Amino acid sequence: MLSRYDLKVGQLGLALRAMVLEEAPFASERILQTYALALLYSLTDKWKDTFCHVVVYTKHVNLGFNRGAELDDPDGLLEGSGKIIRHLRVERKEDLKQPHLRRFIRAAIKHAKGMATEKPKARRSAKKVR
Repeated sequence: MLSRYDLKVGQLGLALRAMVLEEAPFASERILQTYALALLYSLTDKWKDTFCHVVVYTKHVNLGFNRGAELDDPDGLLEGSGKIIRHLRVERKEDLKQPHLRRFIRAAIKHAKGMATEKPKARRSAKKVR
């Protein structure tokens, strides 16, 4: 699947994959090919429980966090402006040495474990008023 990408970009993707699996050897991995190659990691086999993802684009790779907006980021390193998802852009081999990559992976795992132990919120049904 990586053969359509530049070798250096493919190597970045594989290095990030290895990093995630070193931090979470128990994680489930799903691979999805769309306009980019996405590797999704979950503590369960459920899509909704994905805690991080590696997305390989033509010129760079993103290490994304599905609930990244909820992670502690005092230095403002995470990119993205959506309600929930954030990512770190990796463009060069040297970027892989940044300690915050593993720190965010570990934080995302911890956050996902915390969410798994929370009790689901009760749903309120709408009552008809007459």
